[in-house]
Amino acid sequence: MKGLWLENKQLQLLTDIPTPEPSEGEALVRVLCAGICNTDLELLRGYYPYTGVLGHEFVGVVEIGPEHLINQRVVGEINAACGYCRFCLRGEPTHCENRTVLGIVNRNGAFADYLTLPVKNLHAVPDNVPTEVATFTEPVAAALEIQQQVTLHPDDRVLVVGDGKLGQLIAQTLALTGCDLLVVGRHQDKLANLSARGIKTGFAEAVVERSFDISVDCTGNALGFDIARRALRPRGTLVLKSTYAGNLSLDASALVVDEITVIGSRCGPFEAALDVLAQGKIDVTPLIHASYSLEQGLAAFEEAQTKGVLKVLLSMSR
Repeated sequence: MKGLWLENKQLQLLTDIPTPEPSEGEALVRVLCAGICNTDLELLRGYYPYTGVLGHEFVGVVEIGPEHLINQRVVGEINAACGYCRFCLRGEPTHCENRTVLGIVNRNGAFADYLTLPVKNLHAVPDNVPTEVATFTEPVAAALEIQQQVTLHPDDRVLVVGDGKLGQLIAQTLALTGCDLLVVGRHQDKLANLSARGIKTGFAEAVVERSFDISVDCTGNALGFDIARRALRPRGTLVLKSTYAGNLSLDASALVVDEITVIGSRCGPFEAALDVLAQGKIDVTPLIHASYSLEQGLAAFEEAQTKGVLKVLLSMSR
């Protein structure tokens, strides 16, 4: 089969990758569409020493699996857990000590003709959700995870730093809570997507230090982190939603003195994400910048790394 293979920070299109064979409890999924995200780009830069097929945001059709899923469009949770380690037994499979992670840790990903995942990881896509829209299920779930970790109230002042792909989704999902929300970024056109939905936006100078209850850093860089931290009042909550390729320097004393709660946040609830998309509560279509075939995957990655570009999709049926 064809696939985009990463090795030694070099990406190449291979045409002779063996089609995966599902193990017991797994399904074989023919990929329809997959999205390039910042984690893929960070892996390309060496964020984690991964070798294999990249990609973890996808929609596909089950070809081998349980009868009720055959020929069904599905999306999939990316962490394949062992089921018996201490985290699995505590109901925390996303932190399984023995997990593989689709396109990230020891499991070939979605930028290929086929992938395998445990059946329990798969979720059927509602008929009214277009395939390209459903490709956003994984990052929408990641955005919704914040609401699983932090209780939000309408009178909470919340800051989102970053107007990229994930920042856009986090802003839209946080807006559903009715909180007092401000999103800051560097790109007027991206911020305009949110302003059109009634979300307050601005640039960094719009942030008043020590005035927010919760701040979310979606930038993955030191400047964004610093803006998010300085925005918090004492006993505020800082949510880190990005992976960082390099080391991050921070003023630990300020966190201690102001008693700041720092929360790392990544994978989230797929059922809730599909429900939000099916009900049209958020709009992901303005985030789609371009769509390429798998054969054009290297060009797709070049565009995805271009400054200002939002979501680039790989359409396997093209």
